[in-house]
Amino acid sequence: MPYCELSGNGIRLFYRRYGHGSTKVLCIIGLAGTHDSWRPQIKGLIGDLKPREEEEEEAASPGAEEAGGRRSDVADQKRQEEEEEGGIEVCCFDNRGAGRSSVPTTKSDYTWSIIPTSNALLEQKKLKCRTTIMAKDALALLDHLGWEKAHVFGHSMGAMIACKLAAMAPERICSLALLSVTGGGYECFPKIDLQTLSLAFRFLRAKTPEERASVDLETHYTKEYLDQYVGSCKRRNILYQEYVKTLSSKGMQSAIGFEGQSNACWTHSLTSNELRTIHTSGFLVSVIHGRCDIIAQLEHARRLAEKLHPVAKMVELRGGHLVNHERPDEINGALMDLIKASKLKLKPEEWSSFAVKQSGWLVVGEQMPLAKRNNHGVSPLLIMFNLLGKLPLSCIYFFGSFIMACENMKNSFNILKPVRVAALDS
Repeated sequence: MPYCELSGNGIRLFYRRYGHGSTKVLCIIGLAGTHDSWRPQIKGLIGDLKPREEEEEEAASPGAEEAGGRRSDVADQKRQEEEEEGGIEVCCFDNRGAGRSSVPTTKSDYTWSIIPTSNALLEQKKLKCRTTIMAKDALALLDHLGWEKAHVFGHSMGAMIACKLAAMAPERICSLALLSVTGGGYECFPKIDLQTLSLAFRFLRAKTPEERASVDLETHYTKEYLDQYVGSCKRRNILYQEYVKTLSSKGMQSAIGFEGQSNACWTHSLTSNELRTIHTSGFLVSVIHGRCDIIAQLEHARRLAEKLHPVAKMVELRGGHLVNHERPDEINGALMDLIKASKLKLKPEEWSSFAVKQSGWLVVGEQMPLAKRNNHGVSPLLIMFNLLGKLPLSCIYFFGSFIMACENMKNSFNILKPVRVAALDS
């Protein structure tokens, strides 16, 4: 099995490679996900889902020895042709805390890092580094693979990690694709309504693969997509069986792994210097998001694209949090556009001004202000929204719950309050 050993801490990352070529793509998955979640993109970019390791095992099998020389020569020739013609090699891996990678048992193994201070090399200081430690994992994997540079694609938490990686080692990045991304912290809160509260409650109570699969489907996809028929069956039923089978065979993510990764999301943020590094390092960025995503809200992705304008282009499609599964053809097309534009060394102004409208998807190239301005300037409601956005959303939520509780108590008191009845004259 292919593992990347992280030096000094005994943690191993499981990874898979697909395809052959000089164009290298590193895919970073999100919270509770595994490398398999990138299958639609692997299929679209490579055309095959067979890992490189399986190809090598088949070539080295005893039955292949008789024709081994001839088969090996053909494989080497094919690999060389793919590299010369600009083939693509993709690497996907399981983040620490999920899948077949190591599951550290403390939060500090997900969100803290030991770095030397400027005073003395012998002294060390513990700093809260948010998703930085998992970005260092991805950087170590690039070194392990021997890849000098790569196109880096991240989904959800993986997009947060990709941003940290790009800010940490911009010279290793060919291009950056951020799918279903937020800025971390309060932006990780989904839209607060009855649907998401119900899903959160069911998610926390899910103990079996069947219960977890039911919640995941409603969280990852739009109702419209799930209710579509594939032959004589609804897609919801087909995906439900696939989810249950996967969760049953590979097991659900451990509690400590989920807690550690969640904590990394809550503590993630990008400093102004990190944003400036991404903005000025010369690589192009695609921010890709589903309009119906109930986990990562669209306005946060738009805000990030604004901050990175003009090197970033906003791509919006109708879809949920797993928009890369729901709209694979459009997503793969957008990713290939990013790779091609990077190879052509397209200027940021040319990249961000490129706007395309097709069936069901929109590429927004221009800077998109969140504010709707009138003749008198910015709406007071927008100012209030921006101020509230700076507060932890949890405080706002609990304050609202307190007000609602007080209102209910008041109503209950009024119901129980004795009613005076005037005496009737006899």
